[in-house]
Amino acid sequence: MSDQTSLPGHRRYWSQIAGLIVVGALVFSTLFGLVVLPLAQAPGAGLTPWLAICRALGVAPGSPAHPQPPVSATAQPVSLVEWSPRTLQILASADQRPGAALAASVCASCHGDQGFTISDEFPRLAGQSPQSIYKQLSDYRSGARVNPIMTMIARTLTQDQLAEVASYFGHIQAGGPLLGRAHLEGGDAQMIQLINRGDPARRLPPCQACHASGVGGPPEAPVIDGQNAGYMQRQLNAFRTGDRRNDVYRRMRDIAGRLTPDEINRVSATYQGTY
Repeated sequence: MSDQTSLPGHRRYWSQIAGLIVVGALVFSTLFGLVVLPLAQAPGAGLTPWLAICRALGVAPGSPAHPQPPVSATAQPVSLVEWSPRTLQILASADQRPGAALAASVCASCHGDQGFTISDEFPRLAGQSPQSIYKQLSDYRSGARVNPIMTMIARTLTQDQLAEVASYFGHIQAGGPLLGRAHLEGGDAQMIQLINRGDPARRLPPCQACHASGVGGPPEAPVIDGQNAGYMQRQLNAFRTGDRRNDVYRRMRDIAGRLTPDEINRVSATYQGTY
C-alpha cells in the first residue's frame, strides 16, 4: 500500500522538475537573446547598451527600418528587341529587293559588297543569321549596344527597314566566303576541342552549341564560322570586361569571363581559319 500511495507524489515531483527546466530554458533564452547578445554586439555596431536592448525588443527601429536615401538610377534592360509577327515575316521573306537597295546605299562602304568584307574592323555579314543581324541593329537603335557609326545609321531606319537589311544579308547564298563554311579541323587542337566540346571543368559550353548554323540555339546567336578574327577578338574582350553588355542573360559575359586573353585570340583565329 505504501508504494502505491507514494506513486502519484513521485510523478508530481518529476513533473514539477520538468516544468522548472522548461521555464528556466525560456527565461535563459529570453535574457540571452534580448539582453546578453545585444549588449555584446552594441560596441561593434556603435550603439548604446540601452538602444541595443530596445532594438532587440522591437521598440526602437533597426538599421533597415531607417528611411533610405532616394536613388534616381533606373534599371536598364540589356536589349529592347521586339520579335513581332511582322518582323519575323520580313526576316523570313524571299523578296530581298528592299533590303538589297538599303544595303547598297547604307552598308556596303564598310561591310563590303553583299557583306563580304575582309577587314577586321567590321563583321562579315554574308550568310549571317537574319535574326542575329536584326537583333544587333535593334540594339544599336535602342542604345543597348553603342557604336558611333552604327547607332547613327540604325536610328535613321525604321524597324521594318532593319529587318529588311538583316533578311538580305542573311539570305545571301552565292559568291564570296560565306559564314558557316569554316573548316574547324586540324590546326589548333585545343581550340577545336573548346569549340566542339567545351570545357565542363570551367563550365564552358561548346561554342558550336549556339553559334553554328542551324543548331537550334538562341535565335539571336550569330553564326561565327568564318568571321573576321580581329572583330571577334574585340567583341569577346568587350564581353569579358563588361564594356559590351547587350547579351541576354549575361551568356557571353559569363563565358568570355572564363576565357584567357590568349584563348580569345586563338579561338578567333581558329574560327576565321587563320590558325
